[in-house]
Amino acid sequence: MTAAEFIHKFMPGRLPATVLLLHGSGGDENDLLPVARALAPGAALLSPRGKVVEQGLVRFFRMDRSDVKERAAELAQWIGAAANEYGFDPAALYALGYSNGANMAAALMLLHPGVVAGACLLRTRATMQPETLPSLAGAPVLISAGQHDELIPYAEAEALAELFANAGARVDIAIQNAGHDLTPADFSLAKQWFGRVF
Repeated sequence: MTAAEFIHKFMPGRLPATVLLLHGSGGDENDLLPVARALAPGAALLSPRGKVVEQGLVRFFRMDRSDVKERAAELAQWIGAAANEYGFDPAALYALGYSNGANMAAALMLLHPGVVAGACLLRTRATMQPETLPSLAGAPVLISAGQHDELIPYAEAEALAELFANAGARVDIAIQNAGHDLTPADFSLAKQWFGRVF
């Protein structure tokens, strides 16, 4: 599998860290580039486009447990190929995901531990329960949920945080006074988090 099999953008950085950008439903590989430049200045950026189209929206997976597993495996394999192609260190790859993309990042960490070193998950939930919890050994995870989110109730984000904590990840969770849309408070929190993990 080659990196060309996902439509994507790669932007080199001056830091040894790389941020994997996973857009929300209806987005594409361009959506999170300006956000990531602001939140993680100097990092390299790897931004694939989801391959699934559901109800006219581009996504990383369908709302189907078996599809999540299949798509996570495909993305994990592609990330390995992209690391070889672009020469970034997979041990210093951190995900930044929003909504469907955040759910994919969470699935990557739970199903393919070590593919990403940590994740900043904005408006997320657990879309699957691994048969065996991985050992995430202190991997940093930030979850930022919306108290008034009509798509992903914050209780589901809290359940995911508990799942990550039980797997040994170092989890920070924040419940914002917001809905599903992101706010300046989300970006401020994420920037602080990236500043700590790099």
